[in-house]
Amino acid sequence: MSKASSHWQSYQNSVTRYPELGFSIDTSRMDIPADYAQKLEKEIARAFDGIKKIEAGEVMNPDEGRMVGHYWLRNADLAPNDEIKKQITEPLEDLKAFAKKVHRGEVSNPKGGRFENLLIIGIGGSALGPQFIYEALGADSPLKTFFFDNTDPAGMDATLSEIISKTQGGISKTLSLVVSKSGGTPETRNGMLEAQAAYEAIGLEFGDHAVAITGEGSKLFNYATENSFLSIFPMEDWVGGRTSVMSTVGLVPAALQGIDIDALLEGAKVMDELTRTDNASENAAMQLALAWHHAGNGKGEKDMVVLPYKDSLVLFSKYLQQLVMESLGKEKDLDGKVVHQGIAVYGNKGSTDQHAYVQQLRDGVPNFFATFIEVRKGRDGNSVEVDPNTTSADYLQGFLRGTRTALYESGRKSITLSIEEVDARMIGALIALFERAVSHYALLVNINAYHQPGVEAGKTAAGIFLDLLQKVKGALTDSEQTAEQIASWIEADTEDVYHCLTHLANNGTATVSQGSTPAEDRFKKA
Repeated sequence: MSKASSHWQSYQNSVTRYPELGFSIDTSRMDIPADYAQKLEKEIARAFDGIKKIEAGEVMNPDEGRMVGHYWLRNADLAPNDEIKKQITEPLEDLKAFAKKVHRGEVSNPKGGRFENLLIIGIGGSALGPQFIYEALGADSPLKTFFFDNTDPAGMDATLSEIISKTQGGISKTLSLVVSKSGGTPETRNGMLEAQAAYEAIGLEFGDHAVAITGEGSKLFNYATENSFLSIFPMEDWVGGRTSVMSTVGLVPAALQGIDIDALLEGAKVMDELTRTDNASENAAMQLALAWHHAGNGKGEKDMVVLPYKDSLVLFSKYLQQLVMESLGKEKDLDGKVVHQGIAVYGNKGSTDQHAYVQQLRDGVPNFFATFIEVRKGRDGNSVEVDPNTTSADYLQGFLRGTRTALYESGRKSITLSIEEVDARMIGALIALFERAVSHYALLVNINAYHQPGVEAGKTAAGIFLDLLQKVKGALTDSEQTAEQIASWIEADTEDVYHCLTHLANNGTATVSQGSTPAEDRFKKA
């Protein structure tokens, strides 16, 4: 059999197609043995059983004692009771109505006229999901959208400057959307207060321009109530941040941006239905999970490089980075055994990255597998010929296929996902596919995909540092002192104190006289 015939037969055996969605997954270039699924029969059965339990409302996040309900968001009939069903359907109708009022100018800024801009204030999944959706689908949005997704003051200043200088309405015609389940997330709280200061600096009340998405009774809920926000939308505890894009977290901004949220939800619902089969060879989500498992020997030994060949999908790798790494990056399995699981994810877009890191992918360390995303439709309308009988779309397809072949010839494995075009229905399907693949993989390797103890540990450490920072501020005097002297006075670690002092000196609270070594640097009150 010729090499070409061998590839063709492998493709026939390894492709799963969903004509209902215009979608296919090709794992032929992963070289997965034909009997691989059979060898994992017990683990696969556990995964299929586990996802049924998730959808049925069993507590599948045992560390936090929570249900995992993001699959109900696109099919409320799956919800385990009528109360939860209402928590899905009622906000959906409310947010649609609110978005229409904003678009018609019935909800407007106090200075008159429609809102022209949207500022989304969140962190992690509360910002990343909406960012991805806007980049992929928001080209014709009636609201130009901006983000505060960090507590970097210079970054927020740059965003505010862009709103002021590059939009007609500026801050006065900007609707701010504050997203935080607890209302106590420092980055989001800080962003809200920075935005509030910008409104107040031009004589505007923040509440007249603000909407909250938060848990009932949270700090943000109470703040929004006290400050007369335009609206408050609920955020339930059975939806995690990284899987919240089809809850109010993602749907409120998407509706305001004029995106077809019904199509988004429909695409996810159809993908859920198609990947609910217990036949692994016909289940695209399980095929994806098994490919990850095979590539990394069930231990995450290979990174995943995501290469979507479409500009509008540029943030997909960043979105998947959080979904996959926060879900699968775990120290212990469900039995308490130390396993250090996880899959590192990075990427950008093709063909841009053929001029960046594809050189290393082909010839460097073989520590990865690639996930190509092919968009079969090049553009709406006719294309010019950039060469005789050749369009830009032809080149894009050539670069994808050529890179895939070049990697495989060098022993580098890849998965190829093919979709017809980037629209709301297909974006919903892609999100659902990877959410379900994450669930399957976690169940295959017996870990909890729905908690994030490492993230919480980082928050705790940051809180300890901030407490120390206040003590260091209080220990500054008009006389110069070394870090060691201040550390001795407040009984703290000298290095930590030194970093506090350096931070204060660079932000106007202290001054520093540099010595020949850090130990000789002397600090005093500014």
